[in-house]
Amino acid sequence: MERDLPVVPSLLLLLLLLLHFAVDCNGSKVGVCYGRNADDLPTPDKVAQLVQLHSIKYVRIYDSNIQVIKAFANTGVELMVGVPNSDLLPFSQYQSNVDTWLKNSILPYYPATMITYITVGAEVTETRDNVSALVVPAMVNVLAALKKAGLHKRIKVSSTHSLGILSRSFPPSAGAFDSKYAYFLKPMLEFLVENQSPFMVDLYPYYAYRDSPSNVSLDYALFSPSASDVIDPNTGLVYTNMFDAQLDSIFFALMALNFRTLKIMVTESGWPNKGAAKETAATPDDAQTYNTNLIRHVINDAGTPAKPGEEIDVYIFSLFNENRKPGLESERNWGLFYPDQTSVYSLDWTGRGNVDIVTGANITSSNGTWCVASSNASDADLQNALNWACGSGNVDCSAIQPSQPCYQPDTLASHASYAFNGYYQQNGATDVACNFGGTGLKTTKDPSYDACVYTTSSKMGTGNSTSAASTSNAEHTATWLTEGLPFMMSLWLIAILGIAL
Repeated sequence: MERDLPVVPSLLLLLLLLLHFAVDCNGSKVGVCYGRNADDLPTPDKVAQLVQLHSIKYVRIYDSNIQVIKAFANTGVELMVGVPNSDLLPFSQYQSNVDTWLKNSILPYYPATMITYITVGAEVTETRDNVSALVVPAMVNVLAALKKAGLHKRIKVSSTHSLGILSRSFPPSAGAFDSKYAYFLKPMLEFLVENQSPFMVDLYPYYAYRDSPSNVSLDYALFSPSASDVIDPNTGLVYTNMFDAQLDSIFFALMALNFRTLKIMVTESGWPNKGAAKETAATPDDAQTYNTNLIRHVINDAGTPAKPGEEIDVYIFSLFNENRKPGLESERNWGLFYPDQTSVYSLDWTGRGNVDIVTGANITSSNGTWCVASSNASDADLQNALNWACGSGNVDCSAIQPSQPCYQPDTLASHASYAFNGYYQQNGATDVACNFGGTGLKTTKDPSYDACVYTTSSKMGTGNSTSAASTSNAEHTATWLTEGLPFMMSLWLIAILGIAL
């Protein structure tokens, strides 16, 4: 005879499932790399304040500097710390070395400083010294030390890699790891799966463009809507940007080794704001375009063609320009901020197209300029650009829907103009923000008409209460989902347990 499930256990199961969903539905994350290879940087305390000011929640450092770790205490910022390549030998040789390091450099400051990842080695395949064989033994010892402290579930251990770990990355479906790294790569992947740690990789579409401009267009590297699609001949998957292609090449390489479920984390990506004479794409405008589009792409949980909707965590390189780095001029100029903590260019960390309404720092006013559709643009180009602006560009296009104030005239040019201007104003009213592959045109004549208002960035930054309110509401909703809802469910759970007992 069938029996109904008891009411209380059924309710408990439902609540536990909802609680699990509420805690884990945070979506993709965007952080920043805090490199310190410079002699003119602000103190760690000031850096921590800067990070908080811009609501950055995730920071990667490349060592375990105590002053830096202490500076991020009680900030709510999650910190990824690193074991430099120079420490791999002692870390791999003796467990006692790692135990001492954890005791002195990590445990005294945890959990006040929210350390969530430890990277053991960085891009070891790119180093002159062959230290790759030391990585996995060092990772094993770090994990063992964390287990002794009872932190192995809270602090994950991994190692970062360059795209050079692949022998082939194009087309993405042919992505394959270089066989000369198999001796350490396979045990590392097994370690990551066993301990539910991500595979960490540094991706730079900038280098792909710089080193092969005849094969990689600038638009494709910058996530531009005017970029020509690239079709993978093996899968038929369509790629609209280089970042997705690089990321999927890693995914297919992992899949070829039967590690398809391993989560991939991008621990570095960015674009230089200045370069040598031959590095023509290393400009503030291109850096702003790449990082803005990257953040939006990540925050929207777009995923990649091979893994649509996949959550991707990305760390943008880098917080500051680093004047002591060797190499070409661009190597010293990847920063989002100058040493005096002013922005190299404005950047919307929310990924939702709003200017920084809290600080207003370094936001370029449109100064009475707008962006509209060019009369010389073809309908096909306009439609593609309009689709991108209202989609990946994250423009609020509700005003050009039927019965809304900007729907009439119901023409492609009119609707595209409204969307173009929205993107232009949201991104600092820079020239590059009104490009749209040549289909956008700046104007000093206000295109507003009747009840249809074409806003300006100055209004968006100071007087656009609707924008501010929607941002605030979104933030409150996200906070409630991740903090309030779990708390309420905990209360319900306690109440039900009390009734059951």
